[in-house]
Amino acid sequence: MYDVIILGSGPAGLTAALYTARANKKTLVLGGDRLGGQTAGIAVLENYPGWAGSGLELAQFMKKQCETFGAQVEFLSATNVSGDSENGFVVSCDDGSEFTGRTVIVTTGASPRRLDIAGAREFMGRGVSYCATCDGFFYSGKTVIVLGGGNSALNDALYLADLAKTVKIVYRKDSFTRAEAVLRERVAARDNIECLFNTELEKIAEKPDSADGELIVTTTDGTELVVDGVFVAIGHEANTDFLTEDIARDALGRLAPDALPSGMFVAGDVRSGLKMQIATAVGTGCEVGMDAVAFLNKL
Repeated sequence: MYDVIILGSGPAGLTAALYTARANKKTLVLGGDRLGGQTAGIAVLENYPGWAGSGLELAQFMKKQCETFGAQVEFLSATNVSGDSENGFVVSCDDGSEFTGRTVIVTTGASPRRLDIAGAREFMGRGVSYCATCDGFFYSGKTVIVLGGGNSALNDALYLADLAKTVKIVYRKDSFTRAEAVLRERVAARDNIECLFNTELEKIAEKPDSADGELIVTTTDGTELVVDGVFVAIGHEANTDFLTEDIARDALGRLAPDALPSGMFVAGDVRSGLKMQIATAVGTGCEVGMDAVAFLNKL
């Protein structure tokens, strides 16, 4: 039996693992399908103090650091959590394995919200993407749309502007009020970024007789845009489907710390009311790591 099972290998989970492992608690991190979660997709990380590399490089450093103190990291995803702190939490994984822990820390983060219009599902991976840093290379010298108006959307647009010929940001409001000023300024300064405000998409279809796989994207006012790719950045939803329905969630599927059963803790983007930043993920990871150690020491 493990003292601590941590679900997720983003900054929150790896920080929690560092604290529990350093306290000599037997710690298992179930890292999901990739190290670092959303952090791994950040090409240049500018707003985490003391770090100037990529998000993936930060995650790799944090993984190595917590492993130095004995934490075990396995890239499996939880499919179910049952039991309790008295008899042990049983975590079932996608490969059929099970692990038992005296405490569980949920740091499974959030996933990009899917675009729900005609053609969005059909062309996913064939022109529709949810990861600019993953797929941007394939659109070098081409025309792309970025859908959204927050920090993620503007960061994606700036990244793609270095690769694509033209980037069109499509946003349903009249200005980027949710995005940081420095990002708005950078977007305004780029000659190959065009902003289409007060605009929403209605459907995505393949351009007839297109040899290059171009798409026709139709807006709700009937305007047709011919593009090569659509990058979606319209928010996130918490990764909590593996938990039973009796565990309360907010409207975005996030978990409130005071609504969890004894011995279960939550940190990072999956935590209700938390601003989705690496710094806040690390802070709550530290908090719950220490809380889990204190809880174990009282058993």
